[in-house]
Amino acid sequence: MSQKPPHAAQRTEPPWTGATTRFDQDFLASSAEVSKGVEAWRVLRIQGEFVNSFDALADLGPAIAVFGSARLGEGTPAHRLAHEVGRGLAESGYAVITGGGPGTMHGANQGALEGNGASVGLGIQLPFEDGFNEHVTQAVPFHYFFTRKVSFVKYSSGAVFCPGGLGTLDELFEIMTLVQTGKAHDYPIALLGTDFWRPLMDWLRNVPLAAGTIDEADVVRPFVTDDPAAAVAHVTKRDESEAR
Repeated sequence: MSQKPPHAAQRTEPPWTGATTRFDQDFLASSAEVSKGVEAWRVLRIQGEFVNSFDALADLGPAIAVFGSARLGEGTPAHRLAHEVGRGLAESGYAVITGGGPGTMHGANQGALEGNGASVGLGIQLPFEDGFNEHVTQAVPFHYFFTRKVSFVKYSSGAVFCPGGLGTLDELFEIMTLVQTGKAHDYPIALLGTDFWRPLMDWLRNVPLAAGTIDEADVVRPFVTDDPAAAVAHVTKRDESEAR
């Protein structure tokens, strides 16, 4: 019987084969601490996430992103608002794109299905979230936040923000920055829940605006409301000719 060459057992496998947590944590490590081989595999994985998401969403059609907390589940006011927004968007002819998880994302995806619309989930692998909610009909998985954020903005023409945590705030300021710098054009933003969002907008006006680090347009751009129908109208009015 012929023997395998000595190097056969050394066949290179992608570093994410099996457990991925440490591999993902190492992404932001100093390049001096990570081998060139690992970095090369990582670039291929990032490329693969873009290819997969672009291919999956290319034919989606008009869509709006809905962001919000994974911790505010059924029975909470935030979940109800997200549910109404999801349904309203679907009935207006728009697909609904969420992070695909629980809480307000669950509410928006549920509303989209009830409104007979496309219900998309761009999921992120996290240790404290368990896959996609049952109302997602098109699931697109990601390992990296930045690849997922590109897909959110690329395939949506506006966004509704329900009350949320750091992830929701991250998405909000990312999109506000893209609009401010002209990287995203004519991208309407609605903030749903005045008690939650008004203090943040007041801070932006009283501190950064007063200090001259942002402009008045940056503060007035997001539309703050308690009315899901008004939020839907705000983020869809610029694309009404494309919907349906």
